[in-house]
Amino acid sequence: MSEVRIIEIKESVFADNDRQADALRRELKSDKVFLMNLMSSPGSGKTTVLGRTIDGLKDRLRIGVMEADIDSDVDARTIAETGVKAIQLHTGGMCHLDAEMTRQGLEALDVRGLDLAILENVGNLVCPAEFDTGASANVMILSVPEGHDKPLKYPLMFRVCDAVLINKIDVLPYFDFDMERVEEYIHMRNPDAKIFPVSAKTGEGMAAWTDWLEARVRDWNEM
Repeated sequence: MSEVRIIEIKESVFADNDRQADALRRELKSDKVFLMNLMSSPGSGKTTVLGRTIDGLKDRLRIGVMEADIDSDVDARTIAETGVKAIQLHTGGMCHLDAEMTRQGLEALDVRGLDLAILENVGNLVCPAEFDTGASANVMILSVPEGHDKPLKYPLMFRVCDAVLINKIDVLPYFDFDMERVEEYIHMRNPDAKIFPVSAKTGEGMAAWTDWLEARVRDWNEM
């Protein structure tokens, strides 16, 4: 009986993507462009948080946004109304962006002259966390209605993120959501993760988040 050749496709794909991501990160560093990869599940308020973030920083930083989705251009139109450069990326049915797809988006966005490029990744707590996009920082949003147990159910997403925004804190009185416990769970997965309780609806907590992001951008661009 002949031998069957086994190829570890997943490992090969991830290794190749990691090399491309590292190369892209070096190029962005050379060009003094900070790339933020923003991830969350659908319905977390990601586009609203992004709009608030842009409003808080657009007078201090030059910003461009790539909106990734399986289809539609609704989010890109919403973000374009803030006055920043925005494009829509269609993933062709894929539930994530990888480094090469991100590079194509950055070329289409034309990041020359930008301080901050933001990738609003596809709404998903699994696939986007598995692929390094070449970002300078990974950020995720967890909304109060989703529950405080998500770091236990989706550990990789929390491990790869530099910051976690707990959105919709204005509805805390109406949900069984334990803020102390979620912070404990997040730091169990990632001791270095910064946590920002925010409400994109009311603006509460947004200043602390935008101050942190601006400091990261300026440190990246000045190093």
